[in-house]
Amino acid sequence: MSDMKRIDPKVVSNPEMYRYLTGTIGPRPIALASTVDKAGNVNLSPFSFFNVFGSNPPILVFSPSRRGRDNSTKDTLDNVHEVKEVTISIVNYHMVVQMSLASTEYAKGVNEFEKSGLTPVPSEKVSTPRVGESPASFECVVQEIKPLGDQGGAGNLVICEVVLAHIDESIIVDNQIDPVKLDAVSRMGGNWYCHAQGDALFEVAKPITIIGMGVDQIPNSIKNSKVLTGNHLGKLGNVEKLPSQNEIDEFAKEPEVSAILEYIDHEPDQIQDELHKLAAQHLDAGDTISAWKVLLQDY
Repeated sequence: MSDMKRIDPKVVSNPEMYRYLTGTIGPRPIALASTVDKAGNVNLSPFSFFNVFGSNPPILVFSPSRRGRDNSTKDTLDNVHEVKEVTISIVNYHMVVQMSLASTEYAKGVNEFEKSGLTPVPSEKVSTPRVGESPASFECVVQEIKPLGDQGGAGNLVICEVVLAHIDESIIVDNQIDPVKLDAVSRMGGNWYCHAQGDALFEVAKPITIIGMGVDQIPNSIKNSKVLTGNHLGKLGNVEKLPSQNEIDEFAKEPEVSAILEYIDHEPDQIQDELHKLAAQHLDAGDTISAWKVLLQDY
C-alpha cells in the first residue's frame, strides 16, 4: 500500500479541503436546478452535491453551499426559501457546456435560461420551468431546507419531493433507463467531467437473487493470488455453490487447462500462476463457474 497523505479539515483551508473532497468523491450526478423568487424571477444553476434518497415518497436532495470567499448564499438557496418549489433536470453530454455556462455567477435577477440558451418549458405542478433539452426532469416541492453550518463552504440540504417526472421516451428500453441513451455526464474535480459512454459503462451483477458464499470462504491459495484482483475475488465470492468434483475433473480435459497441467517443466507455483491467469480470463469474460473449475484443479 502506498503512503497516505493525512488531511485534517481543522488545519487545511476551506478551498483546499473543497478540492480534496470534490477531486476524490466523484463522479457526482448533476442537478440543473430551476427556481423562482417571490417576484417570479427565474434562476437556473447546476449542483453536483446531489442525489436520490428515496422512491416512496420519491426524494431528491441537493446542496447549494455558502460561498467560501465571502460566506454569502446563492440565489438558488434564497429562492427556495421564498418559493418552496424546484425543478431538477438531468444533464447529458449534448448540453454540458450550456449547463456550465449557467453556473456563471450572474447578478441576481438575470435569467440563466437566456444566458445559457437552454429552453424553459413550463412545469405542470410547480411554478419553476424545466429544461427542454434535458432527457429527464423532476418537478419537486421543497420539504425541508437543512443548513449544515454557518460558515463559508457550509452546505444546505434542500430536501425535495418529486410530484411529477418527465422522461424522454427514447431513453426507456424494456421499462428501464438505458444508460447509453441517457448519455449522462457527471462532475469530477476542477474542470473535469465524466461521460457515461463506452468503456465508462459496465455491469456488475447484483447479489440479490442468491446468497453469495463470500470472499472469506475462498481458499487462501486463491485469495492470496499474485494474479487475481479484488474484483476477481468479489466475483468468485458471489457464487452460491462451487462446481462438483465431477465437473472439475471434466473441465481438466479442456485443451487450455490440460496444456497447463500436463506441461512437465512447470513447477507447482508456475502451474498455479498459469491457472490463475486462465481463471482471470474467464472472470473478465463473465464466466465465474468456469473460473472456479480452473482454480480447483488438482495439480
